[in-house]
Amino acid sequence: MNGKPFRCPIEATVNLIGGKYKVMILWCLIEKTLRFNELQKLVPSATPKMLTQQLRELERDGLISRTVYPVVPPKTEYTLTELGESFIPILRSMGEWGMQLL
Repeated sequence: MNGKPFRCPIEATVNLIGGKYKVMILWCLIEKTLRFNELQKLVPSATPKMLTQQLRELERDGLISRTVYPVVPPKTEYTLTELGESFIPILRSMGEWGMQLL
């Protein structure tokens, strides 16, 4: 996690998922592998630039993996890593909590 010292576990967690679209991206990748365009459709309020930035940060922090296939046109897929999968119960709890707000 970038070698940053954290004062508490919540600070460490927020550092990993604190981007505007990171939680949505993780939610979309539960039990799925998706391409960039598929993620763009699922998170339409994210500009391509912002989506790319958030994906890079999630990859850097070990929550998702990116696979690039050497085909024309290039094919890139994103999936949760083991660390990302460990966050699924929290995502599901967030979803259940959010349902109460709808």
